[in-house]
Amino acid sequence: MYYDALKTFVTVVEEENFTKAAQKLRISQPSVSLHIKNLEQEFQTVLLNRSPKQLTVTPTGDMLYHRSKQIIRLYEQAKQDIYEHHHLARGKLTIGASFTIGEYVLPQILAEFHQLYPHVDIEVVIDNTEAIARHVRLFHVDIGLIEGQTNDKELSVETFLEDELYIVAPLDHPFAKKKDVTIDQLQNETWITREEGSGTGEYLQHVLKSNGLKARTFVTFSSNQAIKEAVIHGMGLSVLSKYVLQRGSIGGELAVISVRGMDFKRKFSYVESPMTGGNKNKELLVELLRKEKEEASP
Repeated sequence: MYYDALKTFVTVVEEENFTKAAQKLRISQPSVSLHIKNLEQEFQTVLLNRSPKQLTVTPTGDMLYHRSKQIIRLYEQAKQDIYEHHHLARGKLTIGASFTIGEYVLPQILAEFHQLYPHVDIEVVIDNTEAIARHVRLFHVDIGLIEGQTNDKELSVETFLEDELYIVAPLDHPFAKKKDVTIDQLQNETWITREEGSGTGEYLQHVLKSNGLKARTFVTFSSNQAIKEAVIHGMGLSVLSKYVLQRGSIGGELAVISVRGMDFKRKFSYVESPMTGGNKNKELLVELLRKEKEEASP
């Protein structure tokens, strides 16, 4: 490759010595001689005057020296540009996130992502878990972050964080004064829930069904904040993520009901389509989510 030969020629001219040039380039002296010979054959001219005491550059050698400096600089800039194109994050990343994650968990993660990769444009689509899985499958988003699992067989699912949920009640509810309650005491209560397709809503239905609990009535909202407000104003009980409650709700506005012998936990996961490989920005976000998982592990 003539780049190597030109680089050798420039080094010989600047060092004014074949041996010193070979040492600087970490190649053998015969290799230096061969590079110069090949260039002289290519350009059909003598580039260097060699004598036992002195090495001088011919007029054509001087011309090639200056052009070689330009060529080497352009080559190395092109190499750097191509490296940055493949390795530095640019462009756009579209993320789908379920409500709890999108409103309470993802902003902190994206703040770190933006600090690391400031040239990436980010768009976040917030919807319920079922809708986010559908967005991923239809390639409307690059990656989806959901509560719990999805039954969509076309998607790969990986856990990145554990969530804990709490049963909450108005401050004037009879349960608010109790240290704990049994699961059976939750029979025939009014439950404020998320809409169908919501991970939190499905979790509440699972808790009720698996424990044989019947609801007096259901009140459905498609917003975590609306559920909090409804509970605060005495409409009934609900189940909410710790991330929804950590903004000063516990104690001041809502009562957390402890259920004897029971914890309510679930997983946050990211979902991808196997057909969307090679998305550099998505891979960088996945690295950050895996780091989040490692830091959260005991």
